[in-house]
Amino acid sequence: MQETILILDFGSQYTQLIARRLRELNVYCEIKPWNKPGELTPNIKGVILSGSPFSVRDEASPQPNLDVYRGKLPLLGVCFGAQFMANNYGGQVLPSETREYGRANLSFVNSNSTLLKDVRENSQVWMSHGDTIKKLPSTFKVICSTEDVEFAGYEIEDEQTYGIQFHPEVFHSEDGKFLLKNFIVDICKCKQDWTPDSFIDVTIEALKKQIGNDRVILGLSGGVDSSVAATLLHKAIGENLYCIFVDNGLLRKNEFEDVLASYKGLGLNVKGVDAKSNFYDALKGEADPEKKRKIIGGIFIDVFDEESKLVEDAKWLAQGTIYPDVIESVSATGGPSATIKSHHNVGGLPAYMKLKVVEPLRLLFKDEVRRVGTALGIPDFIIGRHPFPGPGLGIRILGDITAEKVRILQEVDHVFISSLKKWNLYDEVWQAGAMLLPVQTVGVMGDERTYENAVALRAVSSTDGMTADWSHLPYDFLAKVSNDIINNVKGINRVTYDISSKPPATIEWE
Repeated sequence: MQETILILDFGSQYTQLIARRLRELNVYCEIKPWNKPGELTPNIKGVILSGSPFSVRDEASPQPNLDVYRGKLPLLGVCFGAQFMANNYGGQVLPSETREYGRANLSFVNSNSTLLKDVRENSQVWMSHGDTIKKLPSTFKVICSTEDVEFAGYEIEDEQTYGIQFHPEVFHSEDGKFLLKNFIVDICKCKQDWTPDSFIDVTIEALKKQIGNDRVILGLSGGVDSSVAATLLHKAIGENLYCIFVDNGLLRKNEFEDVLASYKGLGLNVKGVDAKSNFYDALKGEADPEKKRKIIGGIFIDVFDEESKLVEDAKWLAQGTIYPDVIESVSATGGPSATIKSHHNVGGLPAYMKLKVVEPLRLLFKDEVRRVGTALGIPDFIIGRHPFPGPGLGIRILGDITAEKVRILQEVDHVFISSLKKWNLYDEVWQAGAMLLPVQTVGVMGDERTYENAVALRAVSSTDGMTADWSHLPYDFLAKVSNDIINNVKGINRVTYDISSKPPATIEWE
């Protein structure tokens, strides 16, 4: 079984970042809700307690039974986790006199602590808490402090148990990666052997056992997620995989034909299904973003249900769901995280549909999916494709959807994406697209006054889509693209560029 670090989630906004940092160190980890941690199997090498929006003094705050882990496995409490351990075992946690939020600098009390190896004294860390530890239990020994926080880090005598009141997983903690490595490698003794190749081997074997000789239907989109999922499944079950690519009428210009052509050399059994009218009819007059997403997801299910009946003895529906999809739709752990938006491929299937769901990429971040795809030998032009939302242009057309609006946005998007490639900017951008705005603006073309649509161009840099910054594209490029769009796309007389980061904005506009 794969060596695993168990991360108990108490609802912190940073929990997923802990997982990302451990994965970057080639150590597999899983996030579980604090009240549903699962069985303590022999492959679990250590436990990390996350932060939380709760105070340990709140009656409704998480109350995990740490005796299950303490003294049996290495244990690291981060922020709330550290405060809970201190409070639970006889210390004292009280409100801070001043909110401890933002940058601070470490000073060492015990520089020989294994947890602090290679961490520089006075290095910057990131604080984010309203409570603070005022008193440690007698067996807890302070190892580091900051100017305002006496007990910034501690360890327990004769135990591999540690607590820190700062967040090593965030970018602003300069040596946080060293501290996490010290815990998972030097203390938990993880081998750092979780690589794309090992993931492929383990996943293929697991799929063989899970699926057996059953037939599987997969919704192929042409993007990296579904392509990697399809290739993994093909290696596991071969001809029992049936791929379906649906034209929902919300794809990029010429994408239906181009995607089908791109899979000819991969040995996948792919069928194209033209379902444009199904989607347009169901979406007619609907302007609410969440309702549009659910309509699109519902029609996808209907199409796959019909197609599954054409594949004799089909038992499974495979999906390219990845971790950010799960996190943004519902809390990945069933914790208190708020739903940001729903994704059409998250949340299971309706009762009437007889297929079971298989999601081989469900616990991978986008950059990990790409590394796995490269290891599988998938061509670069697929691996390097920008992410494209499942609902497609349906959530890039703000307001109701019509075939004419789709045509306009397809043309705008085609000019933008083609220009990025022509200017060698495509690979410098993580995701790009155009949004058709629900406004019309005054313009002048020749001697005539126009009153036509406005579009917003969006390009971002990111690693996994959880956070993103707007791409600083050259002004001369933006000027040329704007000019080309207005001159070549009938119905557009104004082009804007979105310079919002995520958070507070999202990458998509709906």
